[in-house]
Amino acid sequence: MAGHLQPIKLDSYKPLRELVCENIRQAIIDGTFSPGERLMEIQLADEMGVSRTPVREAIRKLELEGVVVMIPRRGTYVADISIKDITEIYEIRTSLDVLAAGLAAERITDEELETLNRLLVEFGQHANDGNMEKIVEVDTAFHDVLYMASRNERLRMIINNLREQVTGIRSRSMSYPGRLLETMNEHRILVDCIAARDVESAQMAARNHMENAEHTLMKSMTMGE
Repeated sequence: MAGHLQPIKLDSYKPLRELVCENIRQAIIDGTFSPGERLMEIQLADEMGVSRTPVREAIRKLELEGVVVMIPRRGTYVADISIKDITEIYEIRTSLDVLAAGLAAERITDEELETLNRLLVEFGQHANDGNMEKIVEVDTAFHDVLYMASRNERLRMIINNLREQVTGIRSRSMSYPGRLLETMNEHRILVDCIAARDVESAQMAARNHMENAEHTLMKSMTMGE
């Protein structure tokens, strides 16, 4: 395991186990740790400058999220996501995103709508620059605002858990020819429907967006095989 984790800075209000969990999760998302790679508790603890206890707690949480797998008598490994995994995740997430969009159409504030429109502009700017890291960052922020606008904290937490499981390969979908323009158009339609307080249209727009995202990701993974 050739890890490159950053030492934990103990100047945050968050519990140490949360900081450790976020650090490991981000390293997996960034590709620092590859699918199928073994994670050694002692080495992770040494790199972050913490004891093994918060590392062990973080790994348990990541296992529940599906980010890592723990194999008895063998150790902990970075999960290698499959086509079947993606299908199952998107089946659930599509339904939840449809629900969130409908609730957002009923409950969103003017400030949140303004933020969504600003993020649409930023997305377009980064798309023109071809900055994939910023594109994924803005896309994540866009959906965060939508989930927040649902005013349903449990729904938001469940969606975020599912989203974490595919974050590391989302750039493959975004990089697929023509997908960026499609995503911008789908986002614009979704925002317009929510701004119009049209629950049914917002739900349809959310379903269309999620289904297209899934199909594109499937195609990109199939091409890479």
